[in-house]
Formats: sequence, C-alpha cells, structure tokens
Amino acid sequence: HVQLVESVGGSVQAGGSLRLSCASSGITRANPYIGWFRQAPGKEREGVAVIWLHGERTYYSDSVKGRFTISRDNAKNTLYLQMNSLKTEDTAVYYCHAPYAYWGQGTQVTVS
Repeated sequence: HVQLVESVGGSVQAGGSLRLSCASSGITRANPYIGWFRQAPGKEREGVAVIWLHGERTYYSDSVKGRFTISRDNAKNTLYLQMNSLKTEDTAVYYCHAPYAYWGQGTQVTVS
C-alpha cells in the first residue's frame, strides 16, 4: 500500500524559492514514476514534474521548465520539488502522486 505525505508548503514573494518534499512508503517497481501535480482555484489538476524510478528520466510541464527541479532520494524514500523564480501563477495546492491512483494530502503554495 502506497502512502505519500507532503511537507508543509508556504508563502513566498514572486521571484523567491521554495522546496517541497514528499515522504513515500510502499513504492515498488509497479510504480515506475512519481511526480508532482498542482491545482489552482477554479482550474483542473495539472502535471508539474515527474521522475522515473531511478531518476533516469524526468518530465516537466512547459510552465515550470527551467525553474523547477524534481529529484528523488530512494534511500530516504523522499521526493523533492525545488521551485525557483516563483510566479504568482504558481499559486496552487501541490500534490505528490504515484501511479496509478495514489495521492498525498496536498500542500498549499502561495506566491504573492
């Protein structure tokens, strides 16, 4: 059984940085990737970044490419999302996700 627990998000001014983490348990080869999604008020949930099991491949949405970096420490069972040059449009609830139906509880990121 997969469990995902995100760290507390936060509030930051535009141009600032924030790092999210997601502690996982139960991840196996049946979950070939793990990633971050976000949902802004009034919008659909969207994929932000995904990383494959051993970090051999990553995917970023166009809106965050070059600003966000996804990484994972398999020894610590932890996923990270380093967010730099934050914009107001990055404000959303961020979710950790593992295939195919596992979600964290979500953490609020507010950029003003």
